[in-house]
Amino acid sequence: MPSFPARYLALLSAAFVFVLSLAIATLHAGHSWWLAVPSGALTLVGVIDLLQTRQALRRNYPILAHFRYFFESIRPEIRQYFLEDDTDARPFSRNQRSIVYQRAKVETDKRPFGTQLDLYQTGYEWINHSIRPADIAGHNFRIEIGNHPDCPRAQPYQASVFNISAMSFGSLSANAILALNAGAKIGGFMHDTGEGSISQYHRVNGGDLVWEIGSGYFGCRNDDGSFSEERFVANASSVQVKMIEVKLSQGAKPGQGGILPGAKVTIEIAAARGVPAGRDCLSPASHSAFSTPVGLLNFVDRLRVLSGGKPTGFKLAIGHPWEFFAIVKAMLATGITPDFIVVDGGEGGTGAAPVEFSDHVGTPLQEALLLVHNTLVGAGLRERIKIGASGKIVTAFDIARTIALGADWCNSARGFMFALGCVQSQTCHTDRCPTGVATQDVQRQKALDVPDKTARVAHFHQNTMKALSELIAAAGLTHPSQLKPHHIVRRVSPNQVKLASALLPYLTAGELLDPDQLRRLPPVFGLYWPIAQAESFQPMA
Repeated sequence: MPSFPARYLALLSAAFVFVLSLAIATLHAGHSWWLAVPSGALTLVGVIDLLQTRQALRRNYPILAHFRYFFESIRPEIRQYFLEDDTDARPFSRNQRSIVYQRAKVETDKRPFGTQLDLYQTGYEWINHSIRPADIAGHNFRIEIGNHPDCPRAQPYQASVFNISAMSFGSLSANAILALNAGAKIGGFMHDTGEGSISQYHRVNGGDLVWEIGSGYFGCRNDDGSFSEERFVANASSVQVKMIEVKLSQGAKPGQGGILPGAKVTIEIAAARGVPAGRDCLSPASHSAFSTPVGLLNFVDRLRVLSGGKPTGFKLAIGHPWEFFAIVKAMLATGITPDFIVVDGGEGGTGAAPVEFSDHVGTPLQEALLLVHNTLVGAGLRERIKIGASGKIVTAFDIARTIALGADWCNSARGFMFALGCVQSQTCHTDRCPTGVATQDVQRQKALDVPDKTARVAHFHQNTMKALSELIAAAGLTHPSQLKPHHIVRRVSPNQVKLASALLPYLTAGELLDPDQLRRLPPVFGLYWPIAQAESFQPMA
């Protein structure tokens, strides 16, 4: 006869205690009712587990299975608080998060006893210093965007080299938007609205805005979802709006649109986006205002004119190389160039994305930035177009490295979320953010104190800029724009290192315009530049 399965022991023990407590309570005038209640509840749970058919684990392990589900539900917290290595960057390491918290709170960001990193691990990077460090008076590093030679009404913008990346109201709470924008106002840096458009919370504190316009044309759409010139002008004419950004794709889920269910389209979100409250809000996968590279540039130029000459450009994650080449060929064919291009790396984050898109769609920032920079250089257009970059940038070294590889400025989303108090609980898509950052739950977001977080946002930016000034001064430079690939060194094996300038390919001005040079360029240019065409995103057959 088979032995009794031990997995039922918890249920039998609960039942035994329940029956025994009932018997004792009956004999002794109720002295054991306190024990009968919990044991009876456990017995009921176990019986339900045995009778239900949806979960085999509960049928085989009544009562005990619930402990497994409980510990699984808090597994991220257990790992983060007790097991996580300080340098394990998944998606951000404890050291990365800590440096943001420390700078946001104006606490010491110094580390004792040397680095925790393995300096001999393949992929380790550093910046070479100079025997004669530079003397830098300040850390308010700026670049000019939008001094467009073909736009007589141009309104150039003096931008910080470190800014808040695109995060919409709706994805973030009202209090988070208020604090981010107030911090941007204090620090004098840009706050990208995200494609959810300009909400009332973006306007309260008057911080500089980059208005991102996605395929849903939120804030500038007709009732049928098409682009509205009248509504665009009404928003773009605000003195708070400093730049216009057309979103083609984003690093976290490139090539995919989205839908905000009607239940989440509150009156406030509807007002910001220009859509009916309580109805599904669709962001198509592609734009309806244009369908070709030439059409994109005409749309960018149209927005620049309608906005009164404000710097106008587009943001994209790099996918098929020939599609970006087609845009550049359209620039050459039409003479229309954007004021800027923001490159979103595939490592970018979002409130929610399919795991396949997060893990396996979109070119990582290094390769994407390199392609954009090289193509513009090779086409002789780099001097006319500024490049922004975003993708896991939180420290001064992240900024320095990215600028050295080809960017003019950097954006950060999750870095500023950490400054707001985000603890990387990774519950952004559940509306149960524990710190009130990524939620529309009124009670949860009340926990985010706007004045306190405003100061933290401003401090994080200021102290990161101070760290950047110290970093480039050590390299003998006076401005981040002087950083070049030869300043960055990467370990490629335990006994070999290379400068980024030697490790990564860089084009010289005009090389793409000389057919004889194509054979000597990296294969991506030799293969795809000839088949790209200004009139279509499709390659020539």
